[in-house]
Amino acid sequence: MANPKFTPEEALAFHLEPSPGKFEITATVPMTTQRDLSLAYSPGVAVPCLAIQDNPETAYDYTNKGNLVAVISNGTAVLGLGNLGALASKPVMEGKAVLFKRFADVNSIDIELDTEDADAFCNAVRLMGPTFGGINLEDIKAPECFIIEQRLKEEMDIPVFHDDQHGTAVICAAGLINALHLSGKKIEDVRIVLNGAGAAGIACLELLKTMGARHENTMMCDTKGVIYQGRTEGMNQWKSAHAVATDRRTLADAMEGADVFLGVSAKGAVTQNMVASMARDPVIFAMANPDPEITPEEAHAVREDAIVATGRSDYPNQVNNVLGFPYLFRGALDVHARAINDEMKIACAEALAALARQDVPDEVNMAYGRKLYFGRDYIIPAPFDPRLIHMIPPAVAKACMDTGAARRPIVDRDAYEVALKARMDPTASIMRSINARARHAQARMIFAEGDDLRVLRAAVQYQRAGMGKALVVGREADVEAKLTAAGMADAVAELEIVNAANTPHLEEYRSFLYNRLQRKGFDRHDINRLATRDRHVFASLMLAHGHGDGLITGATRKSSYVLELINHVFDADAEHGVAGVTALMHKGRIVLIADTLVQEWPNEHDLADIAERAATVARNLGLEPRVAFVSFSTFGYPKSERAEKMHRAPTVLEARGVDFEFEGEMTVDVALNPAAQEGYPFQRLTGPANILIVPARHSASISVKLLQEMAGATVIGPILSGLDKSVQICSSTSTATDIVNMAVLAACRVG
Repeated sequence: MANPKFTPEEALAFHLEPSPGKFEITATVPMTTQRDLSLAYSPGVAVPCLAIQDNPETAYDYTNKGNLVAVISNGTAVLGLGNLGALASKPVMEGKAVLFKRFADVNSIDIELDTEDADAFCNAVRLMGPTFGGINLEDIKAPECFIIEQRLKEEMDIPVFHDDQHGTAVICAAGLINALHLSGKKIEDVRIVLNGAGAAGIACLELLKTMGARHENTMMCDTKGVIYQGRTEGMNQWKSAHAVATDRRTLADAMEGADVFLGVSAKGAVTQNMVASMARDPVIFAMANPDPEITPEEAHAVREDAIVATGRSDYPNQVNNVLGFPYLFRGALDVHARAINDEMKIACAEALAALARQDVPDEVNMAYGRKLYFGRDYIIPAPFDPRLIHMIPPAVAKACMDTGAARRPIVDRDAYEVALKARMDPTASIMRSINARARHAQARMIFAEGDDLRVLRAAVQYQRAGMGKALVVGREADVEAKLTAAGMADAVAELEIVNAANTPHLEEYRSFLYNRLQRKGFDRHDINRLATRDRHVFASLMLAHGHGDGLITGATRKSSYVLELINHVFDADAEHGVAGVTALMHKGRIVLIADTLVQEWPNEHDLADIAERAATVARNLGLEPRVAFVSFSTFGYPKSERAEKMHRAPTVLEARGVDFEFEGEMTVDVALNPAAQEGYPFQRLTGPANILIVPARHSASISVKLLQEMAGATVIGPILSGLDKSVQICSSTSTATDIVNMAVLAACRVG
């Protein structure tokens, strides 16, 4: 997948909206009554305080210490930007914290220390030790990073891990295991050359030596050439440990006959002649970012037998630290580890390598838009493989237990793996999958309301994210003025701006519309006004005639009003079985509610139709439908005439012989809560419902808005289902990101 384009303005807006920064802290216990406050704070909190004083290990039981990692930096080596200082490093550290949460459900908080003094840094971190279950050091320049990590590992009884060193080393080791497997070589026999004697390079070589690489078969290089025994220029104790007896002096000398090249240096450091001089089936890990030491195309031009990895996502075999640090800490935290040792890092690398050799699930292939299988272009698992969470931490935890570094060993490994699977957020995989499908579809998306800046920003994001072509309905001068004022003048030339004045199809549109509406009270003057002045109608006409693949509208008008306008061009009404399905995402759950847009008071047959529409949407989102017809009564009690249709609707579906689960009528708690479902052993749902069919449009709207405002649920939709063309109607309160999400859904034709 290519790296998406974005402007500096978009990057700043991403960090500013909906609130400054990238995460917030929420309470996990009720805080609504005086009793709650008394338990959470004084006097109730004294009880766990005393328990921890008596037995410090219980801090892992009564506090969040066991699932809390600190991401700590002083900002002296921020990405490839250099010494930006502690404050300017905060966006990166916040980003690392949210990666911990996203990939391994590890709570994390960033801490930026305003000092370049190693002693002061170590003292500050050591004093914070009681708070955290682990310390992730980040973006600290060498050689201080070596000093700081070693001292903190000695002084603290929780894992201390410098990801810039060991994260890269672990993923590099995983890839090398598989590369050597494919080339039929053994790590103890191969000759390895490493270029870049900084923190990551030294850690890579040290880990590979621990795994069996022989010192005399390795050669480290820096900007001054080979690090050999007797060299004095530019040396330190960490480089000296890897000096070898050799008469080779340059990187080119070192690479002649080498089996493996590892690069954590700079763009262009490796030439094609160097690659050509390597041994058969050379392994080349060109990991410099953002540009590798040599590109895969350049390497393969001279060596078709080369196995190449880089640090970039737009090339195969990405060496990505996110494959390592979240799962290393997950496994370490779950056994209350005292440290992350070499055995745990090797276990992580071996588990990653083993995962890459397994069959790749369809959902991963779909997310990446191609079939992945173990081979020269797939030696490292994909970062979004959902199996990582339940395959890597158990291996790490076992190594921790085997080496005696675990305070609380795991007894039931099977139960542990089940618990890890439950930590996965299904909503994340769903959104990732539909984004990948949209990139594959490359739909020409019509954005009807080009007079609104949110819509224009969404159109730019859609196109720059590689989803397809954005067609904006609006006036050229107006679009240019709005984008320029927003600091996005360069985007004007990228968009195709369409209107009644510049289209060659206007007469065709008018004729079509007149034929549809002439017997509904519209004369030619009305038709001309609709076709030329109303952007919703004009955009719909574009879609109807195949001049676009999908339509996004509704950001500037009420949904019901927009639907009336669309209905002039399409049969977007209840009579034709169209329904609105709204997706609600909250705390790792996704629930669809229908009908939220079209049918005001459906009968039992309409409700069955709506259920089928919603089931289609669910499957297009990657969910297996479980439908509940919800009411204030459950299976006939209390009895009410207004609930009768909810009681009859499942019978209608049963007669149709649909191929998805359904049940009703039932209250919402029975539909969503497995414990409540146990009270009705005859009911047919095998788990919590993920589709709620409600009695009327107004109850659907109330439910959605209540969950959005009170619970903070993410709302996507309503998704218009049942049209032969892909049309999606946004909410008038939508942000630019919301509009992009709706465009992605339209591109995937989820309706």
